[in-house]
Amino acid sequence: MDPSRSAGSGSQRLHDSPGRLRPPVHGPRLRRPREGGNIEWHRRATRGVACVVVSATACAGPQSALDPAGPAAGAIAQGWWLMATGALVAWLLVLALAALAMRRRRRLQPAAGRRLIVAGGVVLPASLLSALLVYGTLASDRITGAGPQAEHLVRVTARQWYWEFEYLDEDGGVVATSIDELAMPLGRMVEFHVDSQDVIHSFWIPRLGGKIDAIPGRRNVLRLRADRAGPIRGQCAEFCGLEHALMAFEVSVLEPGAYARWLEDRAGTDAGGAGR
Repeated sequence: MDPSRSAGSGSQRLHDSPGRLRPPVHGPRLRRPREGGNIEWHRRATRGVACVVVSATACAGPQSALDPAGPAAGAIAQGWWLMATGALVAWLLVLALAALAMRRRRRLQPAAGRRLIVAGGVVLPASLLSALLVYGTLASDRITGAGPQAEHLVRVTARQWYWEFEYLDEDGGVVATSIDELAMPLGRMVEFHVDSQDVIHSFWIPRLGGKIDAIPGRRNVLRLRADRAGPIRGQCAEFCGLEHALMAFEVSVLEPGAYARWLEDRAGTDAGGAGR
């Protein structure tokens, strides 16, 4: 018997046998599942959670506008979250429409395309902007503090590179002064008269409200109220020179009685030349 013929017939018999599977002699090897796949997935998930946690902690702090301690800052933060949510919804809608357009095998009819352009390019932006306009109008009193009467008056003078605060009585007389330290009574509206002695600065306490420019020769008025005690920090928000980054001040929110004693302790203090 021919050996080669016998081997060929045996091979043919093995391949023709029902229920028998033979791995290929030649060809690509089967890939084994990579070991540690679950561990790598857990690592990526942990990193993602850590990024979310770190981003969330960035929304709080003594100088965070997203951690409001007063009605003005609360209205600003609420508006920011509304705009961020609207932007996220619009972004997801655009992605969904783009995915739908790539999956469609037939083109839109001209009439359907025009309706889509009108809805997405006219109706949607007009609706969002109108909603923001209505919200801004309704929240303007809280942001500017124009509604309630101010109970305290503080004159703020900006200089390179420090802040001088003069606490005034009802007649406009100076009761107390402080440098780079602002005291406010808890739950009371305070009116600030802001000006500058040299260049343009900007008075800003992010946790209490918006900012206002300090302009030489001009008095700008800002009203703020602190409803929560805690670490609060103010900052010059307009570049004003080499030490602009150091032009900051601490805000102490005190109970009314403690605030009165604080003013008494600083009565008659000479603030001249006390800056940097």
